[in-house]
Amino acid sequence: MSDLYDFKAPLADGRLFDFASCRGKVVLAVNVASACGFTPQYAGLQQLHERYKDRGLVIVGFPCNQFGAQEPGTETEIARFCDLNFGVTFPLFKKVLVNGRGTDPVIGWLKAKGRGVFGTRAVKWNFTKFLVSRDGRKVKRFASTIEPEAMVPMIESLLAAQPAQAL
Repeated sequence: MSDLYDFKAPLADGRLFDFASCRGKVVLAVNVASACGFTPQYAGLQQLHERYKDRGLVIVGFPCNQFGAQEPGTETEIARFCDLNFGVTFPLFKKVLVNGRGTDPVIGWLKAKGRGVFGTRAVKWNFTKFLVSRDGRKVKRFASTIEPEAMVPMIESLLAAQPAQAL
């Protein structure tokens, strides 16, 4: 797959999300969990969604239970938790694996394009963030410890950029 737009992924409600619908937009993909010390970042992600969705930012959440079993619920329970506690309105996918055998294809592509510290591919913990440029090809990775608000300068830069400009 050459860019993010080549992928489709199942949403928590069973519908299929076609990333081609994000063509020309900036995408922030996050592996999320409901019982993690970083779970309050949902609030910041929702704020970014509300602030920038009309300018072309798409935020998507990939629930994952691989780190400390911090996402044990069903997709319905996860969506309800996110709605009740953080008012989340951005898309949430079915639970995925982000490392090892069975890694979700979208996450695998993001990891290959946006490597971590020292060039690592593995996701280290919940709330790792992948920011994808408007051309769907360039990816910048942010660690779990980076709060959503700290990404605002990069998001604004990407929203202002033409699709061919680099991260």
